[in-house]
Amino acid sequence: MANVPNDRKYTKDHEWVLTTGDGRVKIGITDYAQKQLGDIVFVELPNAGDTFEAGQPLGSIESVKSVSEVYSPLAGTVAAVNESLNDEPEEVNSDAFGNGWLVEITLSKGSTTDGLLTAAEYEQYISSDD
Repeated sequence: MANVPNDRKYTKDHEWVLTTGDGRVKIGITDYAQKQLGDIVFVELPNAGDTFEAGQPLGSIESVKSVSEVYSPLAGTVAAVNESLNDEPEEVNSDAFGNGWLVEITLSKGSTTDGLLTAAEYEQYISSDD
């Protein structure tokens, strides 16, 4: 079973969202997603200052098996990008919920995590995939 921390929200596209305060959230892909992808060899991320609507692609992750787009779970502006993934994309495999985070965004006015899945809902969703 995949690791699904209770301190964040999830999407059906296998992204996680962690509220960090000050109207910001950190975004990454789930442990389940990184296991499905296999060994990650490259991560393409947006630039700080780029703006996204919810559901819009914000980057991609390339593994030895495939290339997968990462979607912005919420509307906002990129405040920070995990630059360490340029040299160590495998961090997404080894620490998907920690050092393998992708971007931090400042939420657009009115954008909330209310419509995202709880950890329990996400666990149920991925268990139906098996």
